[in-house]
Amino acid sequence: MNLASIIDGHPDDALAFVSRGNRTTYGELRDQVAQFRGGLIRLGIEPGDRVALVSANNWFFAVGYLAILGVGAVAVPLNPSSPSSEIRAELISIGARAVVVGPSGRDAMAGIGQGATPVEFVIVPEGVDLAAATPLEKLLKGEPGAIVDRSPDDLAVLIFTSGTSGSPRAAMLTHGNLLTNLEQMQRHPGRALNPGDVSLGVLPMFHIFGLNVLFGLSLYAGSAVVLVERFDPASALDSIRDHGITLIAGAPPMFQSWATMAGAAPEAMATVRLAVSGAAALTPEIAAAFEARFGKPIFQGYGLTEASPTVTSSVIGGVAKPASIGLPLPGIDVRLVDEEGEDALTGDAGEIWVRGDNVFLGYWEDKEATDRVLTGDGWLRTGDIAVVDDDGYLFIVDRAKDLVIVSGFNVYPAEVEDAILEHPGVEAVAVVGVSHPHSGETVKAFVVQAGGHHLEEDQIIEFCAGRLARYKCPTKVTFVGELPRGQGGKLLRRALS
Repeated sequence: MNLASIIDGHPDDALAFVSRGNRTTYGELRDQVAQFRGGLIRLGIEPGDRVALVSANNWFFAVGYLAILGVGAVAVPLNPSSPSSEIRAELISIGARAVVVGPSGRDAMAGIGQGATPVEFVIVPEGVDLAAATPLEKLLKGEPGAIVDRSPDDLAVLIFTSGTSGSPRAAMLTHGNLLTNLEQMQRHPGRALNPGDVSLGVLPMFHIFGLNVLFGLSLYAGSAVVLVERFDPASALDSIRDHGITLIAGAPPMFQSWATMAGAAPEAMATVRLAVSGAAALTPEIAAAFEARFGKPIFQGYGLTEASPTVTSSVIGGVAKPASIGLPLPGIDVRLVDEEGEDALTGDAGEIWVRGDNVFLGYWEDKEATDRVLTGDGWLRTGDIAVVDDDGYLFIVDRAKDLVIVSGFNVYPAEVEDAILEHPGVEAVAVVGVSHPHSGETVKAFVVQAGGHHLEEDQIIEFCAGRLARYKCPTKVTFVGELPRGQGGKLLRRALS
């Protein structure tokens, strides 16, 4: 088996995806992926090699991803808007042998410099100028390459995530993990796609939600996806109308932007049959405003990178139960575990534990972190706290971890704190998430200045911008004399707001 085979068996003339206005059918996609595979093989890429993708949602990512999987290599999607220092650290940490760079990733890669990483080959399309790079067009000339058979337990993708605890690390997802979750979503009542569906591919594919839930599931079902490189509410509504979009999926801020957008006509969503929210909690206010404006309910789901990612969905019977993340997908076991390690009673809070063939192998070269989240009998401790009602529907009530979720993206405070502490004028720092009207949450830093220094808020924000992806950077900075600490010196993060 090989996850890349999900594009096989669909009609040659059926639409697979639209990118930058260009339509690619399944027949064309299979040919293009085979040519890309051949090029990777001629470079000497072998099964198990890590090949990164630094690209927005477009043809370069889509075909590159499938080709990397197809030769048995490990695809590593990276955020093209991340600063060079962050991408360099990620490439080093997973020992990437090659990188496929789209136009949006050019500047970040240019800032890394030759010899700063283990990368041997940098593959770029025409118009992307990088020193010593391999032209993609040259790579596509030659014999197509055969797909490589893989075991379900073979590594397919490394996704950088903040995890259920700790700083960012690469989650190891196998061919079997990802394919299993596609099968589980297709078996869930009301959630399955059909060949006539057209999905809006606005979620970035360096995020597991965009990669497997939108792109992967669309290809698995033989349906189409319209790839969107940057979300803009007005142009996204145009795409929905022009392409007859039937499925939209995203984080709550996306739905809020449409619900509050001036001039958006109710009929703008006329073709949409299913709207799904994930990656962060959907407030009843956003859900109600969206449905009042467009006449479409929003169904919530729940997942995490370590589960490939979808665990539950509320798409059942056509009626959304307010605030619920729904029921587990077929083939997934879910427990709510209390502080004593026992199953929580109905109505009582407990940590969500997940078990199934979709659960990841662990974190790349980090056994300690893996052991913290995977039990000996295969349960994944998510760190999220929920309750269950009499109908079996789950409701998130809290997070056991300090995670901040900005527009659906995970930000772990320790990573931001480490970046800020590199500033010579900072003695101590604590980072928390605070509510934000557009992104759900935003990062706020509490900074203790070192003696003899006087800092401004903008200085800290700009300092972070050179080290972290934009969504991880604080938008608010408060200078304090000291940080609140409890007995033993532990930081009292919840005392900050």
